[in-house]
Amino acid sequence: STAKLFARNGATVVIADVQTELGTAVAKEIIGPAAAAATFVYCDVSKESDVERAVDAAVAAHGRLDVLFSNAGVTGDVATGHQILTTSGQDLKKVFDVNVMGGFYCAKHAARVMVPRRRGVILFTASVVTETYGYFAHPYTASKHALVGLMRNLCVELGPHGVRVNAVSLLGVPTPMALAAADYNSDKACLKNAVLEVEDIAQAALYLASDESQFVSGLNLMVDGGYNLRSA
Repeated sequence: STAKLFARNGATVVIADVQTELGTAVAKEIIGPAAAAATFVYCDVSKESDVERAVDAAVAAHGRLDVLFSNAGVTGDVATGHQILTTSGQDLKKVFDVNVMGGFYCAKHAARVMVPRRRGVILFTASVVTETYGYFAHPYTASKHALVGLMRNLCVELGPHGVRVNAVSLLGVPTPMALAAADYNSDKACLKNAVLEVEDIAQAALYLASDESQFVSGLNLMVDGGYNLRSA
């Protein structure tokens, strides 16, 4: 949804993912109705070499990288992760490899090409669990807190180079991962007569990527209908 919305707003999109079939299909779909350039590159964000190659491919094809949206994430084993005694170090590492190291590698190589241009935007997908406690598995919760900490540190470091860094934190939308893992949803938000959709997250990301937010950096934007205020 985010890739399609960015394309509809004039962006040239490079989709980097481990799901080759899905990523290729989305890229082809974007090229059609959106009439924008879209390509797919295989990328396992837990491997720095893959991220480096994806960033280099984008720059080689289009001359620059304006926005990097680090959106990959895994929940880990939610059946065991709610209790520290049943949470395995292996599961913690698996979650951190994707959610934290993946975000770190994406930011590192985005900064590598953005800093010389003194312009760019780095976005992370965080979570409502960064403002609420006891509702989700330990590995996932810890990983998203780490990601927000990284985002804020990068905001301070990269701001003098003209690079903005922000995060979008969502409650729960009906994606396959959320349906399999989440025990919270938009019904639990304070805001009623509205349902959180994937498009809402895409719109938030578009705002933070656009010049409309040119003086916004270091923000963890909560898209949760006020859920975090009632549940903190």
